[in-house]
Amino acid sequence: MYVPRHFAEDDVAEMHALMRANPLATLVTHGPDGLNANHIPLLLAGGRLQGHVARANPLWQAGTVAGEVLVVFQGDDSYISPSGYATKAEHGKVVPTWNYAAVHAYGELRVIDDPRWIFAQISALTATNEAALPQPWAVTDAPADYIEKMLGAVVGIEITITRLLGKWKVSQNQPAVNQASLIAALEKAGDPMAGLIRARQQ
Repeated sequence: MYVPRHFAEDDVAEMHALMRANPLATLVTHGPDGLNANHIPLLLAGGRLQGHVARANPLWQAGTVAGEVLVVFQGDDSYISPSGYATKAEHGKVVPTWNYAAVHAYGELRVIDDPRWIFAQISALTATNEAALPQPWAVTDAPADYIEKMLGAVVGIEITITRLLGKWKVSQNQPAVNQASLIAALEKAGDPMAGLIRARQQ
């Protein structure tokens, strides 16, 4: 990922927060058949990403993944119209762009074909995503024999993170007057990108 210095995010806590808030990640692997991408909800646990895939998915089979893997987490994104820039009226030298926040996590993937580990992982992932609901569902709410059958249909994966790369492209390259006008326009539209721009305002 190309990251100009003014768009770089080096704060690990900030990157972890985006990863937790957007758990559906794109896992990119390379194997004998070339590049492959899977969309998998992953739970950040310390310096590891934990998840599971269908047993029918060849991702977990021996020899399918070679070397380092890449996991892409995508945060908020917004089309930025030139109409939002205050300087449009001044000189018209503005063009559209796209603002976004993203984290790339690199690491090594290992397969965990252990029903107890998978049960714990699915339980933790479920609890995290059900927490805000009025009546959270738990894995143990389903019949035990049914859960046992479901556990047999999946395989666990764990990625040990070796490095993180963060990019918050949120108008840091614009003059303060354009940042302010964009924030106003985006807030009027109810777009959360306004908050990201404000947090990194010059």
